[in-house]
Amino acid sequence: MNRRKAREYALKILYMIDIRKENYLSIIDEFWQSIKEKVNGKVKEFSNEIVKGVMENIEKIDKIISDVSLNWEIERMSYIDRNILRIGTYEIIFKNDIPYAVSINEAIEISKEYGDNDSPKFVNGILHKIKEIVEKGGINET
Repeated sequence: MNRRKAREYALKILYMIDIRKENYLSIIDEFWQSIKEKVNGKVKEFSNEIVKGVMENIEKIDKIISDVSLNWEIERMSYIDRNILRIGTYEIIFKNDIPYAVSINEAIEISKEYGDNDSPKFVNGILHKIKEIVEKGGINET
């Protein structure tokens, strides 16, 4: 399975949800119906898991991101950066089977592709802070 591709699809879906502010389950369905390329079932499953996990925990995830991003309210962040951070934060906090370094590296690589020039540094800084807090026992999934 190509997890990078799944994360990219999740980013696109979360971006649509963020802009349209509609029911996320219907946007997930609409997104997959609009995809022309053949998508591996495991990629689609992992992508959906990320989107649903983020959306089911959006308030906690956004609060964590806001708390560590000094002078940056989450609403002021670009749609792309905000949703990359949501994916990374979700993985760090809720996905115990993915090493933190992998989640952070994937977020940085995706931000290089979809964000602006400052996105990789911004994403790395925030996710690294979140990882440090989690490692010290300051954040858990409950």
